Amino acid sequence: MLETSARLLRLLSLLQTPREWTGAELAERLSVSARTVRNDVERLRTLGYPVHGSRGAVGGYRLGAGAALPPLLLDDEEAVAVAIGLRTAAGGTITGVEETSLRALAKLEQVLPERLRRRVNALQRYAVAVPRDDQGPRVDAGTLSALAAVCRDRERLRFDYRSHDGSESRREVEPYRLVNWGRRWYLVAFDVERADWRTFRVDRLSPRTPTGPRFTARELPEEAVDQVRRGASSAGWRYRARVVVHAPADRLAERINAAVGTVTAIDETSCLLDTGAETIETLAVHLGLLGHDFTVTEPAELVEHIRMLAGRYRRAV
Repeated sequence: MLETSARLLRLLSLLQTPREWTGAELAERLSVSARTVRNDVERLRTLGYPVHGSRGAVGGYRLGAGAALPPLLLDDEEAVAVAIGLRTAAGGTITGVEETSLRALAKLEQVLPERLRRRVNALQRYAVAVPRDDQGPRVDAGTLSALAAVCRDRERLRFDYRSHDGSESRREVEPYRLVNWGRRWYLVAFDVERADWRTFRVDRLSPRTPTGPRFTARELPEEAVDQVRRGASSAGWRYRARVVVHAPADRLAERINAAVGTVTAIDETSCLLDTGAETIETLAVHLGLLGHDFTVTEPAELVEHIRMLAGRYRRAV
């Protein structure tokens, strides 16, 4: 009986992977005959597990969605990953999931083997989290779910929006993607009134109901998602600079991603780098690490700082 029960648990674990298993594959994995596999599948069905089967040369078994959540059978690495994810979610940027995450984590830790509990507890004890800024942007879990649903169903979305300068507007968009960048969530959408792609901070929008009619999907340009990275980075820049770099644009682009700046070709041997940083000192260091000659004309503080650095380096040799 113990051997049969252990085999049923192993079979259930295999069926919980997102694929279809042939009877021969399951028999090989469990080291039993195909007839035993069929009998074990029937036992699982008797216990209430919706095991679907299809006949034919390419037929097989898979576990369907049932009325109740079956026991989840996780290997060691999966269990640790879920525990870490729940702990992170409990202190993350999405409101409304903290208590739920802690309840789920408590249930998981209660059944973890001692060896895995020690791994999870060690991580919680020795991994120091940066204290959360309660004034930072946080989004509601219900809002995220609603936005994901209209993206999936291709339904127009109407919402009230507050921009960074405090001005408010009412927007109507065709929603496509939710993008997470650091502590912020963004919605990538096609603005119907402006007839162009836009990104919106989720913590600054208030969805209106009901949602609009369905729309025909457009081709989402790659730069629409990249714009989120550029916008998220540049929003934190205190100083910006447009620098002429004496190198081909494609060569410089290999060292610059969208979060650092944008590169625009001038000619075959030079390009324009639009970049920035929180401090002038940081900006000067980044430019020095480009590995190419460059010319800076603005801002004045950066020009003066680089001139000072040039003199210091000249005196050093």
